[in-house]
Amino acid sequence: MTQQQLLPVAASGGVQALHQAALDEGRLLIQRCADCGKHVYFPRESCPHCGSAELGWVAPTGLGTVYAVTTVRRKAEAGGDYNVSLIDLDEGVRLMSRVENMKPLALKIGQRVQARVQLTDGRGLVLFDPAPAPAGTTGVAA
Repeated sequence: MTQQQLLPVAASGGVQALHQAALDEGRLLIQRCADCGKHVYFPRESCPHCGSAELGWVAPTGLGTVYAVTTVRRKAEAGGDYNVSLIDLDEGVRLMSRVENMKPLALKIGQRVQARVQLTDGRGLVLFDPAPAPAGTTGVAA
């Protein structure tokens, strides 16, 4: 499926409910404006770029770059440290999430990451993992 294909999502409950319903199905969807062609995230009723109400749902590649990161400190018995990160998806939208499967202090600005949807008790949440670095590179954007 290409990112340009508009995907159907149940049509009740507003855009936030539609977005969460897709996550609960294990799918990350973002919006794309049919008029100006720009991607939109977090879901909205109208395009913040041109004002159009012609927003459709598309599946992003899920690849992105860490824009900013901070480490939240917790005692080990409370789950230990974790990061809170701003991620720029390749489609041009920014998400707040966290990057897992690596030590929080090892995460670097410019690092490439891959989105995934984690289901916990039937609720979907967008998380990121380090993206595999292409051969001969560090995985950090220049």
